[in-house]
Amino acid sequence: MYANFILARHFHNIAAVAGREPCQSSEQKQHLLVPSFWRMFLLSMPEWKYAAIGCFNAFIVGGIQPFSAFTMGSLTSTYFLRDQNEIKKKTTIHSLIFLFISIFSFLTNIGQHYSFGVTGEYLTKQVRHLMLSKMLAFEVGWFDQEENSPGAIYSQFANDTYMVKSLVGDRMSLLIQTFSAIMIAFTMGLIIAWRLALVMITTQPIVILCFYYRKALLKSMSKDAVKGQSESSKVAAEAISNLRTVTAFSSQDRILRLFDLAQQGFYHQSMCQSWLAGIVLGLSQCLMRCTFALALWYGSRLTVHGYITPKSLFQTYLILVTTGRVIADAGSMTTDLAKGTDAISSIFSMLDRVSQIEPEDSNGSRPEKVSGKLEFLNVDFEYPARPNVIVLKGFSLLIEAGKSTALVGKSGSGKSTIIGLIERFYDPYQGEIKIDGRDIKSYHLRSLRRHIALVEQEPMLFSGSIKENVAYGIEGVMETEVEEAARAANAHDFICRLKDGYDTLCGDRGVQLSGGQKQRIAIARAILKRPTILLLDEATSALDSESEKKVKEALERVMDRRTSIIVAHRLSTIQNCDLIAVLDKGVMVEEGNHRSLLDKGPSGFYYRLLKLQQNTKECI
Repeated sequence: MYANFILARHFHNIAAVAGREPCQSSEQKQHLLVPSFWRMFLLSMPEWKYAAIGCFNAFIVGGIQPFSAFTMGSLTSTYFLRDQNEIKKKTTIHSLIFLFISIFSFLTNIGQHYSFGVTGEYLTKQVRHLMLSKMLAFEVGWFDQEENSPGAIYSQFANDTYMVKSLVGDRMSLLIQTFSAIMIAFTMGLIIAWRLALVMITTQPIVILCFYYRKALLKSMSKDAVKGQSESSKVAAEAISNLRTVTAFSSQDRILRLFDLAQQGFYHQSMCQSWLAGIVLGLSQCLMRCTFALALWYGSRLTVHGYITPKSLFQTYLILVTTGRVIADAGSMTTDLAKGTDAISSIFSMLDRVSQIEPEDSNGSRPEKVSGKLEFLNVDFEYPARPNVIVLKGFSLLIEAGKSTALVGKSGSGKSTIIGLIERFYDPYQGEIKIDGRDIKSYHLRSLRRHIALVEQEPMLFSGSIKENVAYGIEGVMETEVEEAARAANAHDFICRLKDGYDTLCGDRGVQLSGGQKQRIAIARAILKRPTILLLDEATSALDSESEKKVKEALERVMDRRTSIIVAHRLSTIQNCDLIAVLDKGVMVEEGNHRSLLDKGPSGFYYRLLKLQQNTKECI
């Protein structure tokens, strides 16, 4: 039977790889290759007024550069006049024009950056809200994947949303400025001196490439330098932080050798880059100056033959030369644009993902009350992150409503997995799980979970007060109800001894409280929920004897007349349960109450587990 199961699973995996998975990967690739900028802009539509103001100001700012160069060209030609009073008069006029340009540039830049800043902040808030709401609806198996670890998710929240904000704000404004500057500069150049403008526009790509490669190369060298220095810095930091160990073993010379070795690779790389930088930067300077020389030579020829005036020469030359620098600045941000594109792809691939376990299924049953009868029918299960490790094989179990059931067995036998399947953190690969005779998949998941409470081995408390943690997830709870639940959980006395009582802050992850205190608060939270089905996953295993006794008393009160499923390694804590299910390697090997399982004698699996624990205690 087991061999047949393995073969069936193997062919299922082959079919999945050959059929479904390539479709998913190709869909993901499509999202990554074709990011939807339009969808991203639609998210910021509520702030369209600010976006429109920002675009308008960016367009104006882009036109300031060629207009400023035009004024500078006019001013330069003024100094060739013979009349001193005329020079003074026109210099004064041009100075006032520059003053006006400065004030106007100041105001338009404020309008541009403020407007794009508001739009970017709103977009960041909107994207983060959508990402968080989407992730909270994903199945737990998605978070088990290595690429969806907490660190990766935090990084995506911080980096991707920042890149989107930067792309829509700073980068978009720079693109609009560049487009405006190019359009206005080329138009002005062709109007003022079209012959010279055509020559300079033709050579403009050379100027742009020179500016671009200078900036891109220096930026790349700076990154490589930081990366190279970081390796040697790690060695130094590790040696300093462990100075006592280094000194005790007289390893100073070894640390210095490691430090030199860490810098050696970067040294050779830096030498090669220096030669490359010298050649590229020298060539770019040479080509750029050659284009300037060509423009001035051709402009002088046009001036000599009377096609243009010296004033037109200076105006056209300065307008197009400065515009090349603006274009190069925009071109140097292509890497940032690529990062922004990847960020948009990553965000929308997450937002478009469909959860395999939908918590808000509109067609799901929404029971007002459940009796708590549970059935496992030939359940096969394996974790999505470990598809080749079978956890449950043909598991079947009937749990009567209002009865207590204990799950025991060696580590890795599948006990906690059963708890996760009841909560529907995961769905079984084969078989059914029923609650009150209905398949668990037919329920509206969040409505069903209102009737289920879970107390884990290491309960998670949040950084709020004790009162907030007890009432977590329940709306409109009275303070008297919180206190009543705490009394039932044997937690009221220690809470009252605290300085701030129920308003005492638990700290990050409940760090201000002991293990037993956190456990009792978690039990109080479960009591306040008034669940029909109570799941206890190693609720006392990490406690000392005194705390275990108090927690056990609290659990006995909670379990009264409730369907209770208990996972425990300490068999002494589950001897009064109505049913004990013994698991081994994902298979049910025994079931019955404490007395009936002991009657099987040494041949019984439960008997051997109990005797092994008793012998261990005697040795201690």
